[in-house]
Amino acid sequence: MLVLLFSAVSDPINAKLVESLEVLTSIKLLILNEHTAALDPKTSETIMELTDKIAQEKGVTALMVTHYLRYAVEYGNRLLMMSKRKAVIDVRNAEKDKLEVQDLVQVFSGISIELGN
Repeated sequence: MLVLLFSAVSDPINAKLVESLEVLTSIKLLILNEHTAALDPKTSETIMELTDKIAQEKGVTALMVTHYLRYAVEYGNRLLMMSKRKAVIDVRNAEKDKLEVQDLVQVFSGISIELGN
């Protein structure tokens, strides 16, 4: 997971981090818990693109926890939205591809504590 923590840093640091990608060859599951939460938007996009590239090229299964609904819709082949320890959305592949952020907002609005639910 250390590999996923770099951003738009200097070339020597990026070079070292790219070299460390070789470690991922033996990893089968990568758990990402809000791995872009504290980043600026540009760095966040870079990290998401890199995460996706790593998962695809290395054949790694990535489990990503996020509250950023656009990333939930845009990345991955399965989306699971949880509330009170239960799945309120569980979609894969073609069904997930049809989802839009507004679809998630609608479901989220129905379960959000902030909205009195």
